[in-house]
Amino acid sequence: MALAEVCGFNDQSIRPGLFSFNRNPNPNELIRDAQVGSNQFSMPYNYDPVENLQHFQQSDSKVKIHFDHGTTTLAFKFQHGVVVAVDSRATAGPYIASQTVKKVIEINPYLLGTMAGGAADCSYWERVLAKQCRIYELRNKERISVAAASKLLANMVYNYKGMGLSMGTMIAGWDKKGPGLYYVDSDGERLTNNLFSVGSGSVYAYGVLDSGYRWDLGVQEALDLGQRAIYHATFRDAYSGGVVNLYHMKETGWEFISRTDTAELHYKFQEEKAARKK
Repeated sequence: MALAEVCGFNDQSIRPGLFSFNRNPNPNELIRDAQVGSNQFSMPYNYDPVENLQHFQQSDSKVKIHFDHGTTTLAFKFQHGVVVAVDSRATAGPYIASQTVKKVIEINPYLLGTMAGGAADCSYWERVLAKQCRIYELRNKERISVAAASKLLANMVYNYKGMGLSMGTMIAGWDKKGPGLYYVDSDGERLTNNLFSVGSGSVYAYGVLDSGYRWDLGVQEALDLGQRAIYHATFRDAYSGGVVNLYHMKETGWEFISRTDTAELHYKFQEEKAARKK
């Protein structure tokens, strides 16, 4: 008996999933199936991610999933654009896994995304967003707005709400309306404001930002404020550290400003403090 008859498929065209296995395959069908398959996750048959995750999180379950993560990211709008500042430490519980994580994802020359939460989740979904932004640009012959880009990301991750994603990101950019800044998390929540800080060290960063932020900051003042806020968060929060990466979003696009070790900043600010006391 032929394999097709055993499996219950037509002998001329075996299609167990998305892909065609014809004896005389149509090239257009193969291309179409490959495109569809590249945009979907491969899942076991009858696998429900939500039900599987709830099994481990039930009160009577002996297995508990608890995601330990920490970071400090911030961004704020001012009269000359948007300042984005982040640390670079990655932790796995109490273990410092890396001091050189790049937590700013360059979506396109006019859009930046930050990473807080699960590094894999943030990295994957913001790269998917970069693809969708490029497709929008090709279809409409113009750049996507910051609001639309953030809405795309919120809609995508909302479809996976409750499935264990861990993501708190900011989308910063410049469009026809000027500088834009949005917060998007893994529950699909989307907010806009002039200032955001995300991560375990954000409470310390907010303390510095709230005391020094104003709309009419000069460029250098704004850059110094972002850098100082991240430094103070790394000083107080064990899950933040490494280096401070600093970006400035302008009308002409984003510009990478500096990458400064927090140890250097510590001694710099200590010297400034000592000089003020004299």
